[in-house]
Amino acid sequence: MPVGGTACRMSDLLLNAVIAGILLGGFYAAVTVGISISFGILDIVNIAHPAFVIIGSYIAYLLNSQFGLDPILAGIVVLPLFYFLGAGVYQVYFTSFERRGKAALSGLAFFFGILFIVEVLLILIFGVDYRYVSADYIDQSLNFGIFHFPLRMLVPCVVSLVMFGLLLLYLNKTFLGRAIMAVAQDQLALRLMAADPIKVKRVAFAISIATAAMAGAFLIVIQPVEPSVGREYIGRVFAICVLGGMGSLTGTLIGAMLLGIVESITATFYGPSWAPAVAFGLLLLTLAFRPAGILGR
Repeated sequence: MPVGGTACRMSDLLLNAVIAGILLGGFYAAVTVGISISFGILDIVNIAHPAFVIIGSYIAYLLNSQFGLDPILAGIVVLPLFYFLGAGVYQVYFTSFERRGKAALSGLAFFFGILFIVEVLLILIFGVDYRYVSADYIDQSLNFGIFHFPLRMLVPCVVSLVMFGLLLLYLNKTFLGRAIMAVAQDQLALRLMAADPIKVKRVAFAISIATAAMAGAFLIVIQPVEPSVGREYIGRVFAICVLGGMGSLTGTLIGAMLLGIVESITATFYGPSWAPAVAFGLLLLTLAFRPAGILGR
């Protein structure tokens, strides 16, 4: 093959790798936004967040297989259920650990226990076989010349960005949203404004778990799932949260996009096994030169 043809092909591969990385980053943003709220804003190390994502995937699978409901629409339908689940989990966490000043180690063990229990229950109920959903767009793609947009990635990315935008509007334009952003900084000021910090944190944590319903629906659209697949995302979501800057949702989105692009380019040219190492190398470099993260204070 002529040198010019090889260079052109490499350029096409690079451009499509960047597109795939952006689409993957949109999914990573949906998975990480809940961690950004609980860990970045509330200082709650919810290591079980990927387990709630997997629950969302299996609920989307059940609604899709039993009733033919679109998996992403299924995620929207169960949002209120996940919200109240999150509120209940936070109440147990607060009563058992946070109120007693044992949130650090005991709280971490609590969420690790949830992660383990969820995985075992899903194995007992569904087994270890991979489950998948069906929708008209999953096997389709949009092609514009050399650019390829697989709809199984594009649709979750677009819906994720819409969810992200709505969440940012809520947090920045409403009283309760601004209270959530302030709760980790000055609880006394919140009390002076007649806001109960515990109720604010309960609402914030409930929102963080509600986002897992959508992330779970996106996940099972993108790939088949089995009960232990959530463990693959534990490192990634905390890395994105730290990379973007603790407590910054905009930074979370930027960090997710960067990680997605780096992973996609690495997987395209060097193989999938190198992608996690290069991605976490990016995290270490960022922290070396900017310890607070991209948009951290």
